[in-house]
Parts: sequence; structure tokens; C-alpha cells
Amino acid sequence: MPDSPRTPGERPAGARAFDALTAERGILFGGDYNPEQWPRDTWREDVELMQRAGVNVVTVGVFSWAMLEPTPGAREFGWLDEVLDLLHAGGISVDLATPTASPPPWLGVRHPETLPVDPDGVRLVAGSRNQFAPASRVYREAALAITRDLAERYRDHPAVRMWHVGNEFGQLDYGDEAARAFRDWLSARYGTIEALNEAWATAFWSQRYADFDEILPPRRAPYLINPTQSLDFRRYTSDELRACYLELRDAIRDTGAHQPITTNFMGPFHHADYWSWADEVDVISDDQYPDPADPDAPADIAFAQDLMRGLGGGAPWVLMEQAISAVQWRGHNLPKTPARARLDSLQAVARGADGISFFQWRQSRAGAERFHSGMLPHAGADTEVFAGVCRQGADLQRLRPVVGSRVAARTALLFDWSSWWAADEPARPTTRLTTLEQVQRWYRSLWRRNVPVDVVAHGADLTGYDLVVVPHSYVLEPPAAAALIAAAEHGAQVVIGPFSGVADVNGHILQGRSPVQLRGLVGASGEEWAGLPDAGAAVDLAGLTVAGAATAGILAEKLRSDGAEVLASFADGDLAGRPVVTRNAAGAGSAWYVGAVLGDDLLDAVLAEALAAAGVDGIRPEPSAEAATAAVEAVRRGDALFLLNRGDTPAQVRVPGEWVDLLTDETTDNLVTIAPWDARVLMERHHS
Repeated sequence: MPDSPRTPGERPAGARAFDALTAERGILFGGDYNPEQWPRDTWREDVELMQRAGVNVVTVGVFSWAMLEPTPGAREFGWLDEVLDLLHAGGISVDLATPTASPPPWLGVRHPETLPVDPDGVRLVAGSRNQFAPASRVYREAALAITRDLAERYRDHPAVRMWHVGNEFGQLDYGDEAARAFRDWLSARYGTIEALNEAWATAFWSQRYADFDEILPPRRAPYLINPTQSLDFRRYTSDELRACYLELRDAIRDTGAHQPITTNFMGPFHHADYWSWADEVDVISDDQYPDPADPDAPADIAFAQDLMRGLGGGAPWVLMEQAISAVQWRGHNLPKTPARARLDSLQAVARGADGISFFQWRQSRAGAERFHSGMLPHAGADTEVFAGVCRQGADLQRLRPVVGSRVAARTALLFDWSSWWAADEPARPTTRLTTLEQVQRWYRSLWRRNVPVDVVAHGADLTGYDLVVVPHSYVLEPPAAAALIAAAEHGAQVVIGPFSGVADVNGHILQGRSPVQLRGLVGASGEEWAGLPDAGAAVDLAGLTVAGAATAGILAEKLRSDGAEVLASFADGDLAGRPVVTRNAAGAGSAWYVGAVLGDDLLDAVLAEALAAAGVDGIRPEPSAEAATAAVEAVRRGDALFLLNRGDTPAQVRVPGEWVDLLTDETTDNLVTIAPWDARVLMERHHS
């Protein structure tokens, strides 16, 4: 398999420190550890059970601010000293967290301005978690003070091998301090109020501002909010949260701490643009909680994992949180079996993770997460859950040979937060077309074929990719459009989905036949977007073969071909005869334009044709004559081939060559059997 276009360059010092940690310890394995919730006599038992399970790292201190600073300015570090010493003596490393995600009640009581305000102007109260306003300087100074003291005390502690800043940054705040910070952000972005009025198109509805001081966050209003105001507030919020992270990260570094620093992302999370955060962490970390009841969960989590790998430029990342069994926060919570939990972890390793952790080590006996599963459940170590934890620990120790290796991909999928935000504003042709849903649908089609995918940012260099897919990008700024044109000229198949390239960076609709910036590339153009009837629309095929129904629904564009080959068109209705899918020769490659939301069968057919034209094959091994492999997910990471069987029956696959299974040391050639809900991780044997 050829290398990915992403070739690793010089790694920053913090990233190299993470590489050194995994080179020493292998794949990191553990979870959040909250010893302050338990009496001291459990701590030694915890260390002994962690050793039995193969745990080699735990996150400590995420929610301990009130224990470390019970009253303003107090410092109670004695218990943490004892915990870190115990863990180090037991051979367990620590990812030490700043406790700043959940301030103690006294901060909100004494300083209510530190508490967030919702869009209705209601100030929230302490008593839960994450109860802080990111723009509050009182909160920020208190967070800095406890972080500095924590880092000064533990920067040289031998147990501390990583730092974890905050937890799941995602707070929204519409209060007065946020308003002041938003105005400062706008002033820095636009320079003058005249430039803001132009960008926000404030001539509409008499919204013109005379001064930045007149501007408020997009709080509750009588009717629709200015969409550019809302878009900029989302950008500001992500930047303000990042500023909180950066202050704490820099405070840790200023003490001389040399360990890698991270914070936990949340997959494709709506409130933070992780592309703008990615270069600020030493290693990408993510929290993933797939729903066992959702049949699409394995594919959607695979997308999140490929996104994390993409954020890190292809480098290994850490699965910081997942559930070993059930969560407590859905309306109806199905537990994972130990076999499913194992496959979830192996899937993350296959897609580039060098760390596998859970929330949390010991299941809480009280509080809001008392029914959230833990690695050590209420029933103790004599349980299937804990036995499954021990099995995972043993598995991960055997996978040391994959540490540091990368996943190679020849397919790129574009995903952008700013475009997502702009596309999800109200008052559009349909609210049924959502960015994330379309991205996941297109990704699932590639996932089912085991096609390796790099998730990349708008404007990224696409040279070297053979297939580039753009499922839905409402905003395509000129650099992104230019990169797509260049990719096709260099020989790539570029497939662009519906309602893409519609608006500029401010969310203003581009003038002219759409997609305005890509008309020459796609060889087709549209004049109007039309919502489709609930029943959908039948599609006639000219250059495609569809296994099932050829339909489109939700939204279509009134298209014409300007020279492109029409592969599918509407069979009836108001758009009868209008193109649905076109293909246009462009340089050494081609551009495909999908002018409607396609049904699953037709979408699969389009992507199958594009893959064939690109010469890109999924890495699913050739099925044997004896068994199908529909339930087998196959991922190549470095020299290792991961085969994950999520089916209820055994699967057999042909893998030419001679292989050894890292999980069992079993050797095999050509025909490999994977038991139901089991996995094989194969390394090809080379004879000198």
C-alpha cells in the first residue's frame, strides 16, 4: 500500500515527550482515577487491582478543585502527594489534570459573575460541573493560581508523565463579561465598525451599529438572529475556550514542566473548532461514547477516530475516555458486553490511538454518575466487566509493535467547523439537511468498503490523494476551492456533495450560478435550491449501476450541465430531466457533482464509481468461498492488519502471505478465521 500524502516531519518537543512515553510503556492503558471520592484504605487495593489489569497510566485530579482548595487560597495537597507516591511505587504513571473544569461552590457563591448565563439571560448556579464563564477574569485568575501551584509542586514528581488541562472544554456563556470579550474579539477581527457592518450585512432589518459597544451576544430575540452575528459568536466562543486552555497550558510550561500536555476533545463537537486547537496540544486526546443501541455507531466512531488522527496530522492520539459498559446519561442505556468493549478499544488502536482509557477506574457509589460504568464496578473484581478489563490490558501489552505507526490513506474527506456552523443556521431551504449527518453518511459508505480515509481541513494540500470527497461544505473559501481544483488537475477524483460552495466566510450567499467558485471544475451549474417532497424523488440512471433504489430526497439543486456528463437525472416531478449527478473531466482527474441528497443505494453507487475511477480499493481481504466478511472491519496500521468481526457468526478471510497474530502468537497463512465479536491483529512475517 502506498504511503499517505501526510509524511511525518519534525515533532515538537512535547509530542516527542509523548513518543518517548509510549516507546517506554507501550500503549497507554487506564482511566480516570478519583481517589478523593474514596477512603484511604481503598487506595492500596486500587493500585493492586490496576497492576492485575495491566493499567499503566491513570488521569488524576480532573474534578478535585474543592478538595485541593476547600476555601479561597487554601491548599490541601497532602492527599494528592500520597496518591501519586502510591501510584509511582506501583509502576503506574499519572496524567495529572488541572481541576479547573469544575470550580468549587465558594467561587460561584462569592463571585456570581464567574457563572455562565444562558441565551435567555438566566445565570446558572453552582452544584453541577463546568459551571464557569470562560471570559470571567475572576474565574481565569483562580484557575491560573491553582494550576501554577499544582505544577510547581508536581512538575518533577516521577509519577507525573503527562498533563491534562481542564476537561471537555465546551461551555457557552451569553453574560455581560462574554459580551465585553465578544466586542473585543470583533474589534480585533474587523478593525472598524464599518467593516463589521459590511460583514454582517446590517443594512438588512435596520441592524446597523454605530459602535462596538452596542453589540451583544446572540441572546433570545423576538425573531431570527443575524446569521453572521451568530456565526461570529460561535467563532468567538471556540477562541475564548482555547484562550482558557492556552493560559493554563502556558502556566504549566512556565514552571519548567517538560511532560506532554493535552486536553480531551469530544469528536465532532459543535462548540469548538478543533482545527484551530490542534497545534496547541502535544498529543490529540478524545472522548468517545458510542451508543450500543445504534447500528451506525461503529462507523460514526471510526469517523471520529479518523478525525482525531487528522487533527494530529496523522500522528498517534489518545482515547482519553470511553465507557467500559453502560453510561448513565442517555434516556435508556444499554451496556456493552466485554467483547464489544474490547473491539471498541482495538478499533481505536487500529485507527492510530497509542492510548486507551476509560471513564472511570472505580465506579462511583454516589453522585450524578453513580450508574456510569467503571473498570472496577460496584460488584468488585469478581465480575465479567473487570475480567474484560484485564483481557484488554493483556491485549494492549501484546500490541507494542504497533506503537508509533501510522495509518496510510489515499482518500481525503473535507470537514470544517466554520462551514458547519454557518450551514446549521435557521431560515434555510430545509433544516433536514445537516452537515454532520451528511458527512457521516458519506463516511459510512467508505467505511463499509474498508477504505482508509484522512479527514482534512479546508484548504489543506490535497496533492497525492487519489480521491477527495466533500460531502457537504456550505462555505468553501477561495483557498479550499483552489485546493480542490488543484487536486483534480493532478489526477484526483473530486466528489462534491449537495449545498456546497453556497456562501462566503461571512455566510453571505455567493452571487451567480452555483457552485460559483467551482463551476469550471464541475462543468455544471445551478440556479435554485428546492426542498423535495417527503416521499423523495425517483432518479433515472445513465452512467451508474445501483444495487437498490435510485432515489433522492430532502434537497436538490435546479441544475444544468455546462459540458459535464450527466450520470443521473430526475425521473419525474418539477425537476424531471434535471441532472442529479454529473462528472466532468478536469486536468488529469475528474470532478463529480452531486446536486441532491441521495438515497443510500445511489450514494453508494456514486462513491463506488469514484473509487474505481481513482483506483482506490478498500483493504478488506478477499473473502473465502466458505464465509462472507460483511461484518469484518479491516484497517491497516503500519505493518499490522486489524480484523474486527462485529458479527454473530465466524468469518473467514484470505490474506495472502504468512502472518502472526499479535494477540495470540498464532501463525497463519492465507485463510484466517475470526470468531464472532473477536479480533485478529496480523503482522506479516518476512523471511531473510
